[in-house]
Amino acid sequence: MDLRQMEYFVALAEQQQFTRAAEATRVSQSGLSAAIRTLEDELQTPLFTRTTRRVELTGAGRALLPHAKALLAQAVAGRDAVVAARGEVTGELRVGGEQCLGVIDLPDLLTSFRRRYPKVTITFEQAGSGALLSLLRAGDLDIAFVATAEQDHALPARGSASSAPAVTELAVEPLVFLCPPDSPLARKPQVAFRDLEDETFVDFHPTWGVRAINDLAFRERDLDRRVGLVVGDVHTLLDFVQRGLGVAIVPRPIANKPQAQGLAVRQLDDPAAPRWSVGIATPPGDRAGTLAARLLELATVRDPAIA
Repeated sequence: MDLRQMEYFVALAEQQQFTRAAEATRVSQSGLSAAIRTLEDELQTPLFTRTTRRVELTGAGRALLPHAKALLAQAVAGRDAVVAARGEVTGELRVGGEQCLGVIDLPDLLTSFRRRYPKVTITFEQAGSGALLSLLRAGDLDIAFVATAEQDHALPARGSASSAPAVTELAVEPLVFLCPPDSPLARKPQVAFRDLEDETFVDFHPTWGVRAINDLAFRERDLDRRVGLVVGDVHTLLDFVQRGLGVAIVPRPIANKPQAQGLAVRQLDDPAAPRWSVGIATPPGDRAGTLAARLLELATVRDPAIA
């Protein structure tokens, strides 16, 4: 057994689905499956029961899970101890993040950073990606975790392109359509943008990344869209859709949340449909500080168990 196998095992135990576990660990689904099979072969026992919809731990898998988590925690603690021994790092790190990015656990990331650099003061601001990028350009943030349209991460400011923050892409996800299961649209295998002109939408404040993507998608297709309910958090959006108050177009990680269970989730019938890109934005030019660079490095390590 090795740490990578333990990481994949824990991710699959928590996600209960190979696709989501592969996304969480940033590995191909075939690579994850092969690693789990190898681990089961080494232990000479199945760790999961597999169905067409989900996977569940066997008795042997449940017995292994706490030990696997402990191994990963020890690996992280060991690396943190080595980093801390290199010398004391001080200063203030100003971090921003949009809510519910799905592909990165910001509380966990900042906890790891604090453990490594206990003398660094961390401040955090949650806002829409547009607002965060503006704060970054103004010098009021050191680093921000944002979501924008694919290939449009930087959202350049008016005037000079050199004022655009640099963005390191973490993941790209498709947008999907959500509606109550009794909606006529739920009977369609896929939904086209033109089918949605007469619908009332639940969506986020215009500064959120996905709202900007949705607004642009309808404008580019010369279609009208009525946003009747504007919300400031994911759970309220899902609750409003559950209650039949409107429909929504959201990134796939939001549709995968437990609160979305029971909703109809449909792909968008449009090969040019925009995609949602999650990235880490740092100030333009050479303005990124050392602390921001350290957090960026920690966030982009592919195997968090040995980061």
